Amino acid sequence: MIKHLAFLSAFAAFSLTACAPDAAVAPTETAPPGEELLLPLPEATAPEITAADLAVRIKTLADDTFEGRGPGTPAGEASAAWVAAEMARIGLQPGGDNATFFQEVKMVNQTVDPASSELIVTWPDGEDLSLGFKSQAVYWTKRQNADRVAFEPGEVVFVGYGVVAPEFGWNDYAGQDYAGKTVVILVNDPGYATGDESLFKGNAMTYYGRWTYKFEEAARQGAAAALIVHETDAASYGWDVVTGSWSGAQSDLVRTDGGASRAVLEGWITLETAQQMFAKAGLDFAAQKAAANARGFTPVPMAGLKVRGAVSQTIEPLSSRNVVGVLPGTTTPDEYVLYTAHWDHLGIKTGEKTGAEGEDFYEDDIFNGAVDNATGTAALLEIAEAMKAQTLQRSALFVAVTLEESGLLGSAYYAEQPTVPLNKIVAGINMDGALPIGRTKDMVVVGYGASQLEDRLKDVLAAQSRVIKPDPTPQAGYFYRSDHISFAKKGVPMLYADGGEDKLEGGIAAGKAAAAAYTAERYHKPMDEYSDDWDLSGFQEDIQALYEVGLGIANSADWPTWYEGNEFEAARKESLGVQ
Repeated sequence: MIKHLAFLSAFAAFSLTACAPDAAVAPTETAPPGEELLLPLPEATAPEITAADLAVRIKTLADDTFEGRGPGTPAGEASAAWVAAEMARIGLQPGGDNATFFQEVKMVNQTVDPASSELIVTWPDGEDLSLGFKSQAVYWTKRQNADRVAFEPGEVVFVGYGVVAPEFGWNDYAGQDYAGKTVVILVNDPGYATGDESLFKGNAMTYYGRWTYKFEEAARQGAAAALIVHETDAASYGWDVVTGSWSGAQSDLVRTDGGASRAVLEGWITLETAQQMFAKAGLDFAAQKAAANARGFTPVPMAGLKVRGAVSQTIEPLSSRNVVGVLPGTTTPDEYVLYTAHWDHLGIKTGEKTGAEGEDFYEDDIFNGAVDNATGTAALLEIAEAMKAQTLQRSALFVAVTLEESGLLGSAYYAEQPTVPLNKIVAGINMDGALPIGRTKDMVVVGYGASQLEDRLKDVLAAQSRVIKPDPTPQAGYFYRSDHISFAKKGVPMLYADGGEDKLEGGIAAGKAAAAAYTAERYHKPMDEYSDDWDLSGFQEDIQALYEVGLGIANSADWPTWYEGNEFEAARKESLGVQ
């Protein structure tokens, strides 16, 4: 059952203590000024990294009280206040705006009204097909200055992967004007589809394969609407993730142009819908997809098709917060080692407890985000507490960012408005979505082969009798799907290392099965909830390793950097003034 804030506020002092993971101090004693904590802080945690302390923090952050930690919502921002209060309890200094733990992030929530919105395809014979919201399409607009936007019937063009990449000699938009048109786009990129290592990065997704890039490029090309064709393997998640993630309130940063530079409508369509559209245009989807995988592809008009659409929405100006804490160094306090994790999740999505056929398979509407990313936020606090017990030569910077689930927006905001100069951040470590599967023989480095931080991790893991493993699913593009990428694009060397998959008990098969089950059953669904049955022994070991990597950097004069030839190497050299 959903807990409401008014009820909680009245009973926080006694009713919430009973459901907190451990005995706790009075909730208001360490609350940020002007705020009441809806859940109490742990009374005592150890300076060492322990599974018990990780469990306390994960369980609290994933509690129904915080209603899925939706940015800009009262309950979501209450979870950010809890993180700030926990930073203060640990002994961190404020690193945000105006000597607080908070960096304000102005945002808007835009919520499509499906009943008064429409996306209509007109076939060559003049018949209209209105695409069902969620059943055939999910769509929205980035326009922030109007509660209804629309575009007139326009031609439809298949633009392959929707990529313009001069360094790869690739331009899927060449030779046409797209003003007023709808572009249909494949997900991922051609290297994945073909396995050809000479195309982009082969099976490993590049940034060009990300949905964020595809919508951005469609806007640059002047398209009225951009529709990505969903395919489960290429996207690395099912259609239910699309409907769960891109329906309901969609958060965005306040745009200086009100979103006028974006397409009027952005969205996803099902594979079956795309195949029907191609067939009506006299095209074979499989053949066109194969053509899009080859160099020299040219965009294909979908003859006779027209698309029009309108989005009715509510627009709610809101404010969210990055939470920033600092442990000052003693020797070079103006140099920093960075730890990041996102505190937000998807909040409440009313009506998500029933599936497409009406079956009731969710217990509630709260997307708790226990794995994604109460685990990472708990790890950030755990590492901060462990470092507080040490004497650091360099400073340690801890940033719990907001709006990750909306497109890495909180970290992007911080990277544009940093509270410390980015060229003074020696290196960073990001933590996002750790599975509680017990101890493993390895840790997976997402985006393996990127920087010298991997060398440091390798040495730390060797002391644990463990090894680094490359990301087993590079085609999923996870390196571009978490907050470290916002800093990497600015040149900061970042390590994104996740839990391993080679379990001590059950081996690789057991690890892969656990990961597959999470993706299918809990990822971006209300079932991502904390359980006291979780085995956090492996998570504890992983966080110990990441702590030791950061501690080693903090207590050295080294400046780890990107490996030669990495796509972010030039940005780092420029930021440091290195030729």
